[in-house]
Amino acid sequence: MRIAEIYTSLQGEGRLAGTPSVFVRTSGCNLRCIWCDTPFTSWTPEGEDVSVPRIIDRVVATGIGHAVITGGEPLLFQETVELSAVLRAAGLHVTVETAGTVLPAGASVDVDLTSISPKLASSAPAADAPGHWGRRHEAARRRDDVLRALMQPGRWQLKFVVDSQADLAEAVDWIAALGIERRDRRSVFMMPQGRSAAELARTTAWLETACRDHGFRFAPRHHIDWFGHARGT
Repeated sequence: MRIAEIYTSLQGEGRLAGTPSVFVRTSGCNLRCIWCDTPFTSWTPEGEDVSVPRIIDRVVATGIGHAVITGGEPLLFQETVELSAVLRAAGLHVTVETAGTVLPAGASVDVDLTSISPKLASSAPAADAPGHWGRRHEAARRRDDVLRALMQPGRWQLKFVVDSQADLAEAVDWIAALGIERRDRRSVFMMPQGRSAAELARTTAWLETACRDHGFRFAPRHHIDWFGHARGT
């Protein structure tokens, strides 16, 4: 599978924020978010083909007990099924981070936490983006059937990237369409869009209050505060 980077850091988002983790970042994505913070895995994908046994050796060698398989879109790779299963069998807690638009063919992914980041309409690139990505992104970004398949009881979280009141309204409607009841909204996170502390602060000012009103959890992008917008963090 094509790997952009393998590195150790702290999980910066969601339920396990602050957890020491080893990140396996796959390269390649079926979407092209306009604000993508890892364009080296989407707009201009880079990396090398690495075998699953070699990835596992590198992960286990870190001595860290939490592995995050991320991207790009890791569920584009059939090898993610084997990778997650072997890591769990080795005693690691495994999170997979996905946009929730694709599933590996013929198999489910056995993980401890499926962290799903559905892409709102505002994520789409311009209509005249090269490669017809405006149209392709819009056609692919919402797959409620895939989301439901990934949302195993007690083992999922949703993270919506929010940049405006319109984004929040769309997310609220989407959550209702998925049938997520208020008692389960503690597994739904709203995360401000931004790649700098200043950008994040503008949205945080109102989004944190809105989350309390709706029963969602607010998800700071801690890694921006900790490390800045830097690759390998």
